[in-house]
Amino acid sequence: MFILFIIVFIDLVGFGIIIPLLPFYGEHFQADPFTVSLIMATYSLGQFVAAPFWGRLSDTIGRRPVLIISLFGAVLSYIWLSFATTLWMLFAARLVGGLMAGNISTAFAYIADITTVENRAKGMGLVGAAFGLGFIAGPAIGGILAGPDPLTADFQTPALVAAAMSFIAFVLTIAMLKESLSAEVRAHAKNTPRPNRFVQMKEALGRPGIGLLITISFLATFVFAGMETTFAMWSHRQLGWGPEQNGYLFAFVGVIAAFIQGGAVGRLSKKFGEGNLIVQGAVALAVGMIMIPFCTSVVPLMAAMVIVAYGFSIINPALNSMISLRSGNTEQGMMMGVARSATTMARIIGPAWAGILFAQLGKEWPYYAGMVLMVLVAYLGLRSLKDNQRAKAHAMETAAFESANGAPLKDEDPRSPID
Repeated sequence: MFILFIIVFIDLVGFGIIIPLLPFYGEHFQADPFTVSLIMATYSLGQFVAAPFWGRLSDTIGRRPVLIISLFGAVLSYIWLSFATTLWMLFAARLVGGLMAGNISTAFAYIADITTVENRAKGMGLVGAAFGLGFIAGPAIGGILAGPDPLTADFQTPALVAAAMSFIAFVLTIAMLKESLSAEVRAHAKNTPRPNRFVQMKEALGRPGIGLLITISFLATFVFAGMETTFAMWSHRQLGWGPEQNGYLFAFVGVIAAFIQGGAVGRLSKKFGEGNLIVQGAVALAVGMIMIPFCTSVVPLMAAMVIVAYGFSIINPALNSMISLRSGNTEQGMMMGVARSATTMARIIGPAWAGILFAQLGKEWPYYAGMVLMVLVAYLGLRSLKDNQRAKAHAMETAAFESANGAPLKDEDPRSPID
């Protein structure tokens, strides 16, 4: 698990380097706020297309080969990004990068392979911590390399450094990462027919419990991606910030996320349960989103971002853990791929939606609308908890009836919707 943590961390440092630069990179090519949001969405479009493919492929040939191939592709995409001279090249480089980043579902499936039911949430949180730590170093490095002034920013050097980081992860995967999926499971998965991606999504959404979890995951990511996409443009207009200041703030968010996902998620899930963490995360995101538009200085903005980071850092691993627990051993990659497809679809639509609100209604509106959606997510989470309580009570009644009468009690679907 530690080796995978290091690999994901290094790869995400490379990804994080680019985050504070892209809005200004797009504006360097005369892109308006909506077009900038589409640049961010293009990366996620690539993820959406590729995630089920990588997940299914990792079920049949193993997790390690998929990580090797996709990491090398990421290196090439960053090199192309560094030499972009037109807006279409910027779009194309990000699309290729997104296709390679579809391998994140493989990383989550790797964790599912090597963890038990009891420590699954902790394992998912550890991968999330690698993401968070990547966002500590990456944005800070990218911001420093690019500089504080968008008009004179250096966009080429950060992209080349990102390529170097992904190359290091590529080499470490070849040299140190062991395959987590046994030959027997791979053979069984290879011989098991699987429907196409959209049939897979329909099947997953129709599973008791999983469909609601994927819907919640979609909405939470939709809101967070909208914030992430428009924040640099908002901070430039509200506070006069450039790439460097945004890099430092995203690094700060990464510190919070790493602390929560690396150390707190496991304990919190044992204390409150994953279902309660989903509700907590949704409420925190709602509060943080409504605070951002009213921030006129650094201190209150940092407080708002701490709340946002807490919310997203607990809701994500809780959802991944619950989806994994409801998936069979031979379909972990597929289900994680479908879940990843839903969140990457949110990262396609969310930035575009936020970009439209930003351009047409004003810089505050992505955050107002995000707050409303997270209130809806909190409601869905509370409803699912009530459904779960009823299902567990019914299961206890069924068990008592069978124990007393020696015959099963008929029921249309005894499975609980959420744990």
